[in-house]
Amino acid sequence: MPLSYLPAFLATAFLDLAHWLQRRSAARLPVLLCGMLLARGRRTLTSWFRAAGITDDFRPHYNTVGACGRAASHLALTVQAAVQPLLGPQRLLLGIDDTPTPRWGPSVEGCGVHHNPSPGPAGEKFVYGHVWVTLAALARHPNWDTLALPLQAQLYIRQADLGKLPPDRRRPFRTKLELAGEQLRWLRPWVEGRYEQRWAVVDGGYAKRPFLRAARQEGFTVVGRLRKDAALWSLPDTIRRPGQRGPLPTYGKQRLSLAKRAGQPGGWQQVECVQYGARLTKTYKSFLATWRPAGGLIRVVVVKEEASWVPFFCTDPEAGVGDILEAAADRGALEQTNKDVKEVWGAGQQQVRNLYSSEGCFNLNLWLYSLVEAWAWDKPEQELVDRSASPWDTQPRRPSHADKRKALQREVLRAEIQVALSGRPTKERIRQVAERLLDRAA
Repeated sequence: MPLSYLPAFLATAFLDLAHWLQRRSAARLPVLLCGMLLARGRRTLTSWFRAAGITDDFRPHYNTVGACGRAASHLALTVQAAVQPLLGPQRLLLGIDDTPTPRWGPSVEGCGVHHNPSPGPAGEKFVYGHVWVTLAALARHPNWDTLALPLQAQLYIRQADLGKLPPDRRRPFRTKLELAGEQLRWLRPWVEGRYEQRWAVVDGGYAKRPFLRAARQEGFTVVGRLRKDAALWSLPDTIRRPGQRGPLPTYGKQRLSLAKRAGQPGGWQQVECVQYGARLTKTYKSFLATWRPAGGLIRVVVVKEEASWVPFFCTDPEAGVGDILEAAADRGALEQTNKDVKEVWGAGQQQVRNLYSSEGCFNLNLWLYSLVEAWAWDKPEQELVDRSASPWDTQPRRPSHADKRKALQREVLRAEIQVALSGRPTKERIRQVAERLLDRAA
């Protein structure tokens, strides 16, 4: 498919992604991305090929996917630049989470048995496949609440499974926390100086010393869930005693109990904040404490819910309570994105075995998700949602990512038809377009 059928924003982004690759692979990548956009059914790599019209020369395109996996950290810079205009200049808010993709077969490199975060009806506690640590920029849309725009993902491989990799593709063992810290280290040079504040919001699994130390070294403020039994300590003395030598202490000597603080009836306050697209009034308690995993002073926010209480923390003690609660709620957009990437784009269905090919396929799905969201950012709902075939469906709601992808597909196919009918269309030209459209519809 020619790039002229694509909107200018996407055509430019596809070419910018391709320029990171070797010349021959760079020529194939835009065609492959067009196939991803128009693929139907089960999203195997061959379904991408069929949608893009790749036939006899399919083997080099497998190499192109592997090349994307090797150069993922470079290609991700193009996506970061594409979504940057959607982010406010005051605060860069990032979300980090891990998500599994089930795989089958002992020959799939990098696979292992992992904890299943979302057991199905059968209650499977474990899943065999890949686990991806994903970094996404969280952008507040004026009409559609917060959207998570993935920048890149890194594959987590258990230490017990590293020995199964071929010798030329082995790598040192890194935990999920270390991978998350490396992602912040990769991003910092490209965002330093562009934002007044840099925040990263995580769940309780990443609220541990290895990640918090890396975030502090790279200048990122971390917001996350706090364990109810977290070992919090009081503030240290700031006045030097007569004759005291050495530096002042970093941690206090009095142990603080979150349960006791939450159980006391007094001291509760209220704050208004925007969570999940609605303005809510939250009841909270907030205080400063020292916490060894964070390396010193943090702000703790205890929120009273209907049935219990939930503690959060922020490594910036000067942060506002409303900002902390809004950031913690915005992280939920990344969980929805992980779900859409698997269901709408078919991440994990590509049926490749090579380690770099798996990394290339998953990241390509993430990048197309972000580019489609950026393309649809300023478009009205009427252009993105076509409910003409369902006149009874009049309930207003924000367009889903599937709606945006279908709207982009319609625009691309409409451009192809207009090109075929321009000038003096011949029967042969119309027949070729009709056959391509029938192949995509059937």
